[in-house]
Parts: sequence; C-alpha cells; structure tokens
Amino acid sequence: MTSKAKENLPLDHDACYAAMQSHDARFDGRFFCGVSSTGIYCRPVCRVKGPKKQNCTFFPSAAAAEAAGFRPCLRCRPELAPGLAPADAVTRLARNAVRRMEEDGLSDTTISELGSALGISDRHLRRVFAAEYGVSPVQYLQTRRLLLAKSLLADTRLSITEVAMSAGFGSIRRFNDLFSRRYRLAPSRLRLKGEAPDIDGDTITLFLGYRPPYAWKEILSFLADRALPGVECATADAYRRTVSLRKGEKFFDGWISVSNAPKRNALSVMVSASLLPVLPQLLGRVRQLFDLDCDPLAVQETLASLKTISPILPVPGMRLPGSFDPFESCTRAILGQQVTVKAARTLAARVAAALGDKVATPYPDLTSTFPLPERILALEPPVEDRLGPLGITGARSRSILALAKALVTGEIALTSPTDPQLEMAKLLKLPGFGEWTVQYVAMRVLGWPDVLLTGDYGVKKALSELPRDEALKLAEEWSPWRSYATVSLWHAVANGDKK
Repeated sequence: MTSKAKENLPLDHDACYAAMQSHDARFDGRFFCGVSSTGIYCRPVCRVKGPKKQNCTFFPSAAAAEAAGFRPCLRCRPELAPGLAPADAVTRLARNAVRRMEEDGLSDTTISELGSALGISDRHLRRVFAAEYGVSPVQYLQTRRLLLAKSLLADTRLSITEVAMSAGFGSIRRFNDLFSRRYRLAPSRLRLKGEAPDIDGDTITLFLGYRPPYAWKEILSFLADRALPGVECATADAYRRTVSLRKGEKFFDGWISVSNAPKRNALSVMVSASLLPVLPQLLGRVRQLFDLDCDPLAVQETLASLKTISPILPVPGMRLPGSFDPFESCTRAILGQQVTVKAARTLAARVAAALGDKVATPYPDLTSTFPLPERILALEPPVEDRLGPLGITGARSRSILALAKALVTGEIALTSPTDPQLEMAKLLKLPGFGEWTVQYVAMRVLGWPDVLLTGDYGVKKALSELPRDEALKLAEEWSPWRSYATVSLWHAVANGDKK
C-alpha cells in the first residue's frame, strides 16, 4: 500500500486499531484490516494474534481490501461479516445497486445499463460505489462473487465447477484466473484447508452474518404468526419456506430452512440443490427478509423512549421483518385490509394451493410455491371468477390483477427501486391500494426504515393511553427508524405487556 492510498481512506487509523484489539462484535462489518506483513485482511472480530499497528491498513469494505491486493483471512472469513442498514441517499443508492446485482449477477447487464435502470449515469454509479465501498461496481461484484465462492468451497462439497457457476461466474476459466490472482492459490487448495460438513447431497448450508444483538425469537415469532400454510412454516428454532425464482427465461423451485447460529453471529441457511443456479439472488432475499444489514445499536439508541409505552421495549436487536417475495407480500397486504392476520393468511394460503406450483420438500408442511404475477395475468378473465371461489372479493381480485400487471410490465419496481417514495405514489394509484396498504408495503417490501403505521389497529392500541400530542412527539423522536418502532409496538401488544 502506498502512503497516498492510506491518506485517501476515510477511517481513523488509531480508532480502528483500538476497536480491532477489543474484538467487539459491534464493529464487525464496519471496517476491515489489511496486514502488510501477511498480505491478508481480517474482520475486527478475528481471533488470530493481533498484528502490529504499523502493519495495519483499514478499509471500509472487503472489496476495497481486495482491490489493494489483500487476501481474505481463512479463520475469521470476511464473507460472513454483516453489512449496514441503508439510511442516507448515497448508501441507499449503493444498496439498491447491490440488490440489483444480487438479483441477476449482472450476467446480462452492463454497468451502464445498471446505472440507467437506477436512473443515473454509469459515472455517477461509480462515484456512489467509490464513496460507499471504496471500489468500482465491477470490483465490488467480483469480490461478492469470490467471497460467495470461498464460502461454498469452505462450507459445502460442491465441485469446483458447481461453485463457480453458483457464485455467478460465467466460466470456470474466468473463476480460476480471478481466484488465483486475488487469493494467490487455486480454489482446490483452499478447499483442502477446511473440512466441509457431512451433509445430504441434495442440500447445501451457508452462513449469513449479522451484527449482534439479534432478536431471533421475536422475528421468528412474527414470521410464524403470518406463515402461509403450504408455503411457509416455522418451528421453535427454524423458519422454512418454498421458493420459486426466475433467472432469464427459466424458473427454479425448491426450499430453504433458516436457523440461528448465535455463536457465529450468523444465520444458518440450508438450501435445496435445485436452487443453486439462483443462489446469489436467493441469499440476497434471505438477507432482506431477516434484515441482516441492520445496525441494531443505532436503532435501539433512537428508540429508547419506547420504554414509556411498555417495560419490555425497546427489544435489543429488534429487526424489521422484510419480504422474500414482493408479489406474495403485496398480495397478502391486499388480503389483509380490514381483516385479522389469521383471516388474511387463510385467503393467501388458498391462492397458493389453487394457483401455485407443487414442489417436493422433506417437510410435510411445505407443499407448493406462491404463484408468480405471470400466473395471475394468465388467468382466464374475468379474474373475479377465478379468485372469487377462494373467498376473495371482486374488488380485491381486481387489485391483485392490477398489481400483477404493473409488476410484469415494469410499471412498478418493488425490487431495489431507485426511489421508494415514487413507487409508493404509483401503488396509491392502483385500485384498492390505500394509505395503510402502501405504507405497509414500503415498510416490509421496500425496506423503508421510517414508516409509522399510525392508522394501524395495533399501533393505535399500543399508543391508546398517551395523549395525542405526546404520542406525536414520541413518534418524531423515533425517526429515522419508525418502521422498527411499528414492529416493536406490535410486539408489545402481542405480548400483552402494554402499560
């Protein structure tokens, strides 16, 4: 590393070194340390013998460390480090670009086309990536692919070719060349350094890191209460669901099972082998569903005044349950208007059973996928005749059809939108989409962190004993994390522990 490169890094060297010496998990993912004497970069929680201060260079992302020529540590495994929640415009734009990359790996998209899809020039996209991650979009994408490949090599028994293809590389030659140049060893040698677990040949298991604390019990309870029979199920320690994802013109069906691995500060994700072709996209959706990019300490500090509502609030590590399938979540929001959670779940389960595809899983409770919007558009009109027998009113049937059409035509983008507020305005124009429904979609599907569902029954009940002016003042204090406040208030009401 040159001294000039070091000067350009927006990190305090002394503060980073002190944080690294503490091995405090709260700093995990905030920066990475490159050690000049070894050529290796680590997470701040790495337990190897600490390097000398003068040998350390600190980077804002794993991609920046690799761009400087450092190789990932085989012990702390930088690919497992958690990210940060999007908050400001630059960060949100960068995260949206990353989510687009995860959706298709840019296999058929250039950086210029990605910028156009986000409504910006490729030059501005490069500036955004440089500001957020310290590297170009191409370097970032290469690092993401390499780190996923490294995880597959260490944690599974997939062949080298399967690893390369699953990580998003178009050719085994390209994978071997880049891997060797970045990590200075062949992929096969890396595999020899770790022992993959003995697992069923029809599955693989990977780990996705998070920043502790993580309120696993609470998010699992939230998902369990809303689990669609046949599509989702939850046990005391795991969430499972069927999956249908598209890549190009092909569709891939399968299932996942997610559990907590608290000693690793990670979620364990078991994936059916049938989903390997869409693995990056799948893992991106799991991260969104379980809000793995959250900075829980920042959220908890802002929501400290929730304790005036309930003694059990704020819950340490509370997450914002996201969405795995935008169309499924929006359909459920439509069906949930002015009815109970249980009633909405029953209606959505009927839709899945009647219109979804059957899928083989090892779990009796998982039998079918939720239909894709294309399936709804393909129904013989009028749509009320197909959805009406399932107990869905004509108005809601037409709302579901309008939503499906808007998603298929691209009129509305619910996956990594450029401007969530613009998409919210578009949703409001669809038949049957009122303020509550749009805000709920923004909160869970778009991952908008600052939504307080003031018209929601549960939120009203939680705030019922406070004067209106006092409640409004508290709500202002919770910004920009009012979506987390909404989920917290639901939690307090569900547990019957409201003052």
